[in-house]
Amino acid sequence: MAGNLTFEALKTAVADRSIDTVLVCFPDMQGRLLGKRFHGVNFVETSFRETHCCNYLLATDLEMSTPPGYAATSWEKGYGDYVMAPDLTTIRRLPWLEGTAMVLCDILDHHTHEPVPHSPRQILKRQIARLAELGFDAMMATELEFFLFEKTVDEIRKGGFRDLSPVSGYNEDYHILQTTKEEGVMRPIRNHLFAAGLPIENTKGEAETGQEELNIRYAPALDCADHHTIAKNAIKEIAWQKGHAATFLPKWHHSKVGSSSHVHQSLWKDGEPAFHDPDDDLGMSDVMRHYMAGLIAYSPDYTFFLAPYVNSYKRFAKGTFAPTKTVWSVDNRTAGFRLCGDGTKGVRVECRIGGSDLNPYLAQAAMLAAGIKGIEDSMELAPPTRGDVYQDAKAQDIPRTLRAATEALRGSTFLRAAMGDDVVDHYTRCAEWEQEEFDRVVTDWEIARGFERA
Repeated sequence: MAGNLTFEALKTAVADRSIDTVLVCFPDMQGRLLGKRFHGVNFVETSFRETHCCNYLLATDLEMSTPPGYAATSWEKGYGDYVMAPDLTTIRRLPWLEGTAMVLCDILDHHTHEPVPHSPRQILKRQIARLAELGFDAMMATELEFFLFEKTVDEIRKGGFRDLSPVSGYNEDYHILQTTKEEGVMRPIRNHLFAAGLPIENTKGEAETGQEELNIRYAPALDCADHHTIAKNAIKEIAWQKGHAATFLPKWHHSKVGSSSHVHQSLWKDGEPAFHDPDDDLGMSDVMRHYMAGLIAYSPDYTFFLAPYVNSYKRFAKGTFAPTKTVWSVDNRTAGFRLCGDGTKGVRVECRIGGSDLNPYLAQAAMLAAGIKGIEDSMELAPPTRGDVYQDAKAQDIPRTLRAATEALRGSTFLRAAMGDDVVDHYTRCAEWEQEEFDRVVTDWEIARGFERA
């Protein structure tokens, strides 16, 4: 299920004034929802066909600046328009915003009306189409981890992001008493998202003070990415409405466990799980083994799409449930890739590398591309790693810095073949800019460490 409101039902709701506002949105490079708020009447009469936005929105950063070096757009090219084409199958009510519905858009070239190749939703659609040519559908699910804080984002910002206090004072992993205290925020998140048409499964306390997890039921890959993006935006909005801040920064404090976004994935064919073989000891089909071999072998190439910022790499630490190695294991949370549901029809692979800051469209697209490469080349899957993977000196490391991941992305012939040179170059520039912006800043750590003693 994509949306939960047909276009005809939206027109009826606008006519009876139960909906007066339509959010017309698209996911940007960072996985945020950008767009416009339309009066309902205007949208159903005219703007349901298309609207426009500035093309810098797919060549910017978290600060909404205009970095140089992008081939797609620049000051020299005048920063023209893109077409936002509403996908009317994604219309849904947003119960946490009064009288409001949302629709997601695809981004098209203003002159040709062809999809913009570096648009995150289009990047994922391209890999889904490649997979369909092989006869498969991808089913995916993401876990959203985040931290809740006592104060609002506005209060925290005015305080210089100092003296941050999570909503709890101790590790609340699976803790019912502590999470009861947080139901003022978490219950509306579950119920509002469910009412918006997202297949919400559950929330739970995670393994740190004030850390939460939201789980959404598996869905076709594009729906999964849409669900993730809508949920992430809603969590921030609902937390703000309730007087709290939610952050998806992977590592907000060096002494705290980080936040991840694990991605579960499997392929289906003709309505049946293509990863399952009842005659295999682990229930794994040859298709699954080939897919996983590609997924693992090419993981350094696409790590940037799982960890897109300097802070992302602070999360990879031993003994924190965040992986450090690109190997697989059976139901073992120390590995970068975990086999789940072994021996059952629900057998699947969970990628544990991605942080809470990933863009789900880019992350899922990159992993599908790697899996497709594994299937096309009939790649052989190495045996599973056992025991404490953190201590496995022979296992390949995950790229440990943004610089290393950027160079792996730049040099990836596999991703260039799967996504196109223009897309890889575009996101390589995105990664470069993020590092450049960090490198020019003097941090509090440097001042405190060296102000007197250097």
